[in-house]
Amino acid sequence: MSVARPSLGKLTPEPVQRLVIDAASRWPHKVAIVDDERKVTFMELDVYTDRLAVALQGIGVGKGDFVGILAPNCIEFEVGFFGILKAGATVTTINSGYKEREIAAQLNASGAPVLIVHESLIEMAEAAAKDTPSVKRLIVINDNADDPSSFWGMIDAAEGQPTPVEIDPINDLAALPFSSGTTGMNKGVMLSHENLHANVRQLADRGEGNAVVHDDVVLVHLPLFHIYGMTVLMQQALYVGATQIMMGRFDMSDFLSLIQYHGVTALYTAPPVGVALSQTPLLKDNSLPSLRFIMFGAAPMSAELQLRIAARLGCIVIQGYGLTETSPVTHMDFTDERMKPGSIGPMLPDIEQRVVDMETGLIDLGPNELGELLMRGPNIMRGYYNQPEATAAALDADGWFYTGDLVKIDEDGYVYVLDRKKELIKYSGFQVPPAELEGILLEHPAVADVAVIGKEDLEHGEIPKAFVVLKAGSAASARELMDFVGDKVATFKRVREIEFMDAIPKNPSGKLLRRVLVERERAKNNG
Repeated sequence: MSVARPSLGKLTPEPVQRLVIDAASRWPHKVAIVDDERKVTFMELDVYTDRLAVALQGIGVGKGDFVGILAPNCIEFEVGFFGILKAGATVTTINSGYKEREIAAQLNASGAPVLIVHESLIEMAEAAAKDTPSVKRLIVINDNADDPSSFWGMIDAAEGQPTPVEIDPINDLAALPFSSGTTGMNKGVMLSHENLHANVRQLADRGEGNAVVHDDVVLVHLPLFHIYGMTVLMQQALYVGATQIMMGRFDMSDFLSLIQYHGVTALYTAPPVGVALSQTPLLKDNSLPSLRFIMFGAAPMSAELQLRIAARLGCIVIQGYGLTETSPVTHMDFTDERMKPGSIGPMLPDIEQRVVDMETGLIDLGPNELGELLMRGPNIMRGYYNQPEATAAALDADGWFYTGDLVKIDEDGYVYVLDRKKELIKYSGFQVPPAELEGILLEHPAVADVAVIGKEDLEHGEIPKAFVVLKAGSAASARELMDFVGDKVATFKRVREIEFMDAIPKNPSGKLLRRVLVERERAKNNG
């Protein structure tokens, strides 16, 4: 069975802000976004983003600048995102669950002079700003348009059109989301206008049942600061003129109510939501008739769970795959008889892939052999911002991106994600770098040594588990250490389990042997 998707032909890259401009000209009066009681049309979104761009240019923001957005899902997030682009600058999206040290680290790494922040997060932002000398201005999203320095106040006061900025879609950056990459601490992922434009086209222009179309209603419950929500929901919906329904913090009752009330037709989500859908007593079987399909991404899902959800909802359920570095989507299964449960499907159009051996990364493997997945295409990042060594480790001279994921590809070209070469922990689809948690634990006066791994977990995929060696004569409880970390990081990064030990396994050069701890943990759980 041949599943190769045909090329989309020549992809002429465009600035990402064209999504809003084109949608406003094609469907001016259609509702673009519903946010609780508020609604904006495509025309209104275009006008608001123009005015914000004028205001940002008025305070000196322009090409080469990064502007941060720290906000939950809301209309203002999208106005901010495209207003920044229309001003000629680059957006750096910040996790709204971050604590001040994490916010400060991202702002310092990007050198952003301006941060757009939601009023619910202003205390955290102000605390972070004390350690970020580059930030000269906080623009607060609130209901007070009478304050000329606020988000809506600046938009209301702005007049005319933004000064045109010449954008080179291939080389100019549209977004700088942060990712841990294949190893280590968070790094800015340089996504050009071409990268994002290409991925939206790869998603939406296939003429398949797993893409968003004009009449769809899309639930935006995945965070817009994350590349999944940013591209697959926000940008894809704007490209085809679909309506987005905003949702803030996840709550199953609200989630089901929004789907039913608004008649949501296309649902993109993550496996932890799937686990909850398969178990919740709030859902009667086949009670979400509006759904055309559900696509799960951000973490692997078993074929058994995939089929269980499909049976309960009476709905097509498929899987896909992507990474921040790939803008993000590279693979997606079909919604017809070509579907293979448990697989992420074949590649999207105009992407190349290889599977190479784990030892050298140079030997190409055949069907059903386990190896590392490599990809190349117009959606692959430009590199990590100000991190040439990390970029060189992830992208080779021929443009192949080393994903760090271990896969096998069957004879038909369907890909199965089986493990990760990299040591990142995936908690509910979010990346948790072990090195960051180890660094924080080592700040505790009682801790002598530590290693953090991902422990398999049915609900969240993996949870961070720490192995801790205490200093001689010192004492600390597991709860004390977990709280110590929890005060300093976003909720999804919290250490969920601690095991005390006499020594951390290391190789002769002193490198942590996390794999030894992972395998020991698996053996214990399977024993």
